[in-house]
Amino acid sequence: MRYVLGFAMLAAAAAGCTGPEVACTEIGVPVGISLSIPSPNGISRATLEACWRGQCVTSEVGLHPETSAGATTCTGTGPDGSCGTSMIPTGGLHGFAIIPGLPAEPVRVTVRFDDGKPHTIEVTPSFAEPNGPACGKAGPQAQLVAGADHELRVR
Repeated sequence: MRYVLGFAMLAAAAAGCTGPEVACTEIGVPVGISLSIPSPNGISRATLEACWRGQCVTSEVGLHPETSAGATTCTGTGPDGSCGTSMIPTGGLHGFAIIPGLPAEPVRVTVRFDDGKPHTIEVTPSFAEPNGPACGKAGPQAQLVAGADHELRVR
């Protein structure tokens, strides 16, 4: 009987040892490829084509002005203090192409800017973890940067 009581107490104690609870939001993660153009000389539009396993998906990339955080100003240092900043245009452009079915495997990406000239790179998208690894993976994404001569590289 002592063994049964001891085992029951051990099982009850172990049940409380599951670790801290993790809160996971229902955040949406678009599947696709982002494009950053730090020096967009002559660029106002972009089309992105992604190809894998014999299929290709083409998507317009909606380009928007890039910004970065400006100087931070703070008032107070205690719990009632606050800080703020303004976003400042960088002069660059950025956008995102939704690519349905994008796999987390090598993909050939071709971007065409205003001049229609193809710029191609191979990239392997990876799964995003918007809430951290404890909350699981979300749709694959890749990030590209266009250089001064519109050549592409992985960010």
